[in-house]
Amino acid sequence: MFEALQERGFQVEFHSHARAILAADFPGAAEELEQALLEATIPIEEIIAGGGGEAKGTQRLRNALTALKWPKTEFVVERVVNGVRRESQSHIVDHVRQLESGERVALEIEWNNKDPFFDRDLENFKRLHADGAISVGVVVTRGRSLHEGMRGLVRRFLEDRQIQSFGDMARWGYEPTSRQRRNVVERVGRPLNPIPFRDAFTNQFVADKFGEATTHWRKLEDRIQRGVGNPCPMVLIGLPDTIVTFHEGLAALAEVEAAEDDADTEVIGG
Repeated sequence: MFEALQERGFQVEFHSHARAILAADFPGAAEELEQALLEATIPIEEIIAGGGGEAKGTQRLRNALTALKWPKTEFVVERVVNGVRRESQSHIVDHVRQLESGERVALEIEWNNKDPFFDRDLENFKRLHADGAISVGVVVTRGRSLHEGMRGLVRRFLEDRQIQSFGDMARWGYEPTSRQRRNVVERVGRPLNPIPFRDAFTNQFVADKFGEATTHWRKLEDRIQRGVGNPCPMVLIGLPDTIVTFHEGLAALAEVEAAEDDADTEVIGG
């Protein structure tokens, strides 16, 4: 199961009999998920222009899953005593695949959130599983190669596009904060051991946007090892560095800017 993903460098782990449950009850859903992930790409321009936020590539993955009948779903769990509702809790899951039998797989994508979001997701899965609402929980996040290779990816972008200054970066949709600009300028211009702009920018960008306190494989693995979410059957999927592409250029940037314009229009119109 998920062999094609693993051949492409995705990390895949099964916990609490999740593999057996998927194979027996959800083989079609597993194939849908695998195909959507195999088709997922994130142009490097989306990572840069998005400033580390959710890239358009992950939004496209979400749209692909929704089209495959993995929609966002709200679960409402009520406690009723002698016909009187005593307690009600709601849990929203980004993607849920439901079979005709009523069995469900729940999935969350954590591209680049603060790492406590893993606690929320895993505990939600635990409660929903205990209540019989889901059979398996799936978490997709940055895999080890993507997280650890982010500096190399950003540095490659700067080399390929011959970036030498913040002025060059503006062309690619990135505007630093005053703090980021100051830190980079100080490292480039310091009298003792100055470093090239590309190195200073890469270090600052990755530390700010993809630091250790964000959602990535090791943070997810740490929680699973501590038993967070147990005993809900879990599938962990780590996105590899190979999903980041470099050939789109300004076309990818135009898509990001168009999405931002649409979002601004919705805010104004709302």
